[in-house]
Amino acid sequence: MAIVLELLKYPSMPGKSKRKNKRKRSAAEHYIEYLGVRFAAGVLHTLGVRRSLKLAMKIGEIMWDHYPKGRKKAVENLRSSFPEKDDEWIKQTCIKSFQHLVMLAADVFFTTKLVRRDNWREYAEFINAERAKWMMAEGKGLIMLTGHYGNFEIMGYLMGLFGFEVYSIARPIDNPYVNKWLYSVRERHGQHIINKKGAAKVMPELVKKGATLGFIADQNAGRKGIFADFFGKPASTYKSIGLLAITENLPIVVGVCRQRMGEFFFEIECGRIIMPAEWQDKDEPLKWLTQEYTSELEKLIRKAPEQYWWIHRRWKTRPEDVKRRRKTKAEEN
Repeated sequence: MAIVLELLKYPSMPGKSKRKNKRKRSAAEHYIEYLGVRFAAGVLHTLGVRRSLKLAMKIGEIMWDHYPKGRKKAVENLRSSFPEKDDEWIKQTCIKSFQHLVMLAADVFFTTKLVRRDNWREYAEFINAERAKWMMAEGKGLIMLTGHYGNFEIMGYLMGLFGFEVYSIARPIDNPYVNKWLYSVRERHGQHIINKKGAAKVMPELVKKGATLGFIADQNAGRKGIFADFFGKPASTYKSIGLLAITENLPIVVGVCRQRMGEFFFEIECGRIIMPAEWQDKDEPLKWLTQEYTSELEKLIRKAPEQYWWIHRRWKTRPEDVKRRRKTKAEEN
């Protein structure tokens, strides 16, 4: 369960994580938790992937029953995003969302063990991805975006497995032992993980190398973000992706990875590719670009909304909160 709790606070975009009054755990506590995670991984490997996914789905149901705060937030987010749906649809979609969250944790343990370059077709298929793969192969630089949806981990893993130069920007997991182990798992076959704290310094050099930079683009960006419409509501979105694309003249590929329910099989779909020429004549290119990739991500999520992380606080920051803070600051000055 520890790995699931870590996944619940997994922001892969640059930003500050504010946790008030949280006691700093000791190295001994971290190590005990790490041993628990490794033990859980061993149990899952003993069970095998099919039984492990069934177990993960059961744990997801238990989380739905015994995690009222998360349940309330998921229902609230889903109901406001799909106001036309009835209560039963909302409930069942939320339960499946919890199940997918836990299945992602199980998937991480099996991906490197099962998926190889010679057998990847047994576990995944690509949809509308040829153009994106050719662009990556050209080595001219590319930004690849996804969201907290399905199995976003396996996308970077497969790209690295195929020999593409892929760098994923991520926040380290709080437990240093778990973090070091998971990084070694994720980077075992060519994928590179960059700590978000130092990403700004290294990204220009990676762009010059023609690498592909991967971001999870649906984190709440707080009062410094730019607002984009997401499921009918303004969502504070990081400016860094759009600024990087505009400054470095980089195309943006929006994609997702869906999991077949209860199976270790994934559909990796590439949606729209936004080319630099498209924003050149826009009055507000950053605002336009941010809205374009946000809208495309929403379009892809709507195909299987039960795989989205409705539990996370995407709409935490509201435009009126930002206006109120700015007004207060101006009055103080």
